[in-house]
Amino acid sequence: MKIKEIVSALERFAPLPLQDGFDNAGLQVGLTDAEATGALLCLDVTEAVVDEAITLGYNLIVSHHPLIFKGYKSITGKDYIERCIMKAIGNGITIYSAHTNLDNAPGGVNFKIAEKIGLKDVKILSPKEDCLIKLVTFVPVEQAEEVRKALFESGCGCIGNYDSCSYNLQGEGTFRALEGANPFCGSVGKLHSEEEIRIETIVPAFRKSAVVKALLAAHPYEEPAFDLYPLKNSWNQVGSGVIGELEEPETELEFLKRVKKLFEVGCVKHSRLTGRLIQKVALCGGAGAFLAPQAVASGADIFLTGEIKYHDYFSHEDRILLAEIGHYESEQYTKEIFYSIIREMFPGLEVQPTRVNTNPIKYL
Repeated sequence: MKIKEIVSALERFAPLPLQDGFDNAGLQVGLTDAEATGALLCLDVTEAVVDEAITLGYNLIVSHHPLIFKGYKSITGKDYIERCIMKAIGNGITIYSAHTNLDNAPGGVNFKIAEKIGLKDVKILSPKEDCLIKLVTFVPVEQAEEVRKALFESGCGCIGNYDSCSYNLQGEGTFRALEGANPFCGSVGKLHSEEEIRIETIVPAFRKSAVVKALLAAHPYEEPAFDLYPLKNSWNQVGSGVIGELEEPETELEFLKRVKKLFEVGCVKHSRLTGRLIQKVALCGGAGAFLAPQAVASGADIFLTGEIKYHDYFSHEDRILLAEIGHYESEQYTKEIFYSIIREMFPGLEVQPTRVNTNPIKYL
């Protein structure tokens, strides 16, 4: 298979439009038309990781953190990023990154952390806003099912754990075909009435172009009428952080010790223990301290993340237990997500996580 097929599979799971505004997820280096010889999975791209790919004979590296965040006016090898770029290009290696789009995707990074901890009833902690639109169109009764099917296949109609969601109302449409028209029904120059179905369905805004294209291809009318409305609904299936519950409550110390062992953490930093029981857990991999207020508002007993600033510990006093386990440690299992996606879609491709520990932070 070609590298672009693997990229397509990754982006179906975590579409690029889900990334945050500061991010630079997606293709970093190289071409995607080449046949894939193997995929090396990592959290960070370093020179040692590129060397590992060369040794293995793999021409694709899939990382969580983008190698490139800023623009470059020259590539001279003055830092590790430029050296990685030069080495990858020189050896025909493509580098692709799925970062905050994978953080924000359902089943993404934070869901994997929750799975490792054993959380149940996991939900998004901070859903994305202003990302949904409503599509309304009007279709002759006989063709309504065909058009609905095309809309659902293009990405419409998903609400939570339900798909193929729509509202349908029968009514009467009127139109007069003018000279030069080629009407599906009715005659040129005559006012025509047609029994139609008004179809309403929901769609992520980033899928608008694909949905409109599918609508125009499936609709029988020469000039289909359709409306697109922005929605203020939160997109509860996509966003930052997650919250869930443990099967059985644990003491603060029991929970922290279990997480320390599970994630192989050199040092767990946390706020003052108060003797509360831990059952409702909010978390965010990486630098997730910005979500602490939402964690407090949700009624969580603890907020677990990769990084917390010193003064953040003062901000929430005893309303919640704060704990940080390290950026790398919190996101290390992202490689398992990449592995599952690629292995399921391309079982014949060689794929493996890197053996290089790319964590730049060491513990004395």
